[in-house]
Amino acid sequence: MIPGSVRIFVCREPQDMRRGFDRLALAAMQTTGVDAQSGAMFVFANRGSTRLKVLWWDGNGFCVLYKRLHRALFRLPQGEGSTATISGRELAVLLRGVPRRASRRAQPRA
Repeated sequence: MIPGSVRIFVCREPQDMRRGFDRLALAAMQTTGVDAQSGAMFVFANRGSTRLKVLWWDGNGFCVLYKRLHRALFRLPQGEGSTATISGRELAVLLRGVPRRASRRAQPRA
């Protein structure tokens, strides 16, 4: 459970998931204007919305949660600007993902 006092920022711009701790921290600062060592959490997704990283500072170093979905997509919050602020509950929903729509190619032919 994430305490309600923790700010969670979602970067709406796709990120390169090869980025490590330092480059994600820099992206967090450039995107939100918030120091990556502030105790906030920063959420990044790739262009296909199948991979997601969450970066946070635990007081002694950076931590990263990395999740890859196979049959679902991450649905980032919509709105204006390059970032959004969400609650811990909304982060839990985001991490679950949403099922992909069935494509016409995947359906059997009659």
